[in-house]
Amino acid sequence: MTKKQRIPWLWVPSLAFSDGLPLVAVMSVSVILYKQLGLSNSAITFYTSWMYLPWILKPVWSPFIDLVKTKRWWVLAMQLLLGAAFGGIAFTIPTSFWLQGTLFFFWAVAFLGASHCVAADGFYMLGLNDRQQAWFMGIRSLADRLATIFGQGLLVMVAGNLQVVFRGSISYSWSLAFYGVAGLFIALWLWHNYALPWPKDDVQRPVESVRSVWQGFLLTFRSFFMKKGVVAALLFIVLFRLPEAFLSKVTTLFLIDSGHNGGLGLSPQEYGLVQGTVGVIGVALGSILGGIVVSRGGLRRWLWPMVAAYALPGVVYVFLSYALPQNLMVINCCVFLEQFGYGFGLTAFMLFLIYYNRGEFRTSHYALSSALMTLSLMVPGLVAGSVQEMLGYRRFFIFVLVTFAVTFGVTLLLRMMGQNVDEAEESEEA
Repeated sequence: MTKKQRIPWLWVPSLAFSDGLPLVAVMSVSVILYKQLGLSNSAITFYTSWMYLPWILKPVWSPFIDLVKTKRWWVLAMQLLLGAAFGGIAFTIPTSFWLQGTLFFFWAVAFLGASHCVAADGFYMLGLNDRQQAWFMGIRSLADRLATIFGQGLLVMVAGNLQVVFRGSISYSWSLAFYGVAGLFIALWLWHNYALPWPKDDVQRPVESVRSVWQGFLLTFRSFFMKKGVVAALLFIVLFRLPEAFLSKVTTLFLIDSGHNGGLGLSPQEYGLVQGTVGVIGVALGSILGGIVVSRGGLRRWLWPMVAAYALPGVVYVFLSYALPQNLMVINCCVFLEQFGYGFGLTAFMLFLIYYNRGEFRTSHYALSSALMTLSLMVPGLVAGSVQEMLGYRRFFIFVLVTFAVTFGVTLLLRMMGQNVDEAEESEEA
């Protein structure tokens, strides 16, 4: 095996793992950390929802990544800097300026992680041929799920166990846990220095003017908004995930909040098992089943069952907020059910993005759609904690359940006005 050749098994799974972990740390682990450090629900959702911004802006700065160095250089540089940023989080947690310090370094992780995502996506296309790209897509998805289990499950469990060892020292325990993540990224950087191939097409592009880059971006932007049925499609993209945007962070807070506040009072170890392991398995199985049934029956046939399944989390959390079960098996079953429904239902949305963005600017249009989708998750998340504190958990979950009418409404509008699901699917079949 020459210097330029590397077996994909040596680097694809580990690269996908390192690509998924920063997002998990910023969006999920930070919520648990700040809750344990005593921050209010409204402050937690406000601060952490803003961290979606780097992923929203990916289409804007991704062209500039092509102009500086190679994709391999960017991947390695971002991994080393991610190790440093996680080390910064670990260092500042026990200090008197823990809030300002951790927020700064979490923002650094967000920007570095989004840049790593851009570079890694490009590197897959350069380092793998067409057949390998298709074959390793499932491996990449599995590695991404493993990153979620590691972050939401194992890392949270480790922090909880360290709190027992160090007699409840929350800040010191989380600091040690994040030092571990920093060490992991340095190890990944060292491994990928050896394991990543040197694709012959991975070269620095000729320097273009900033004006020409922006002209290309504006052309892509304009062509996206001239697509057929764009109004119905935009409403679908922006509003379909509205309930999830309210739920995503508050459900974590509900699971770990104390009983006198209306929560289930799970310990970090229990949360790591329930949401970080059982829940991740549920969403993975739901997504797999969604892909199977659509491949056999078509999205047109399964759209409404998937939309109905997407509402399961709202129903389950209304039940949990009233029942407040203490049996961990019951809680695990409920979380598995709602995450399975979420994964099954979200498949319809993600497939629509793929179908709708076919054509000449497929990659760029999909990136714009993903940015709009992420923006739709960020904005409601900014106020979700404040709404929950105003209503309480029970009424908040009822409110979210009502917002599922918006999801059903934009789906119906899509079918009535744009019929994009039918037309896109027929185009793919042709």
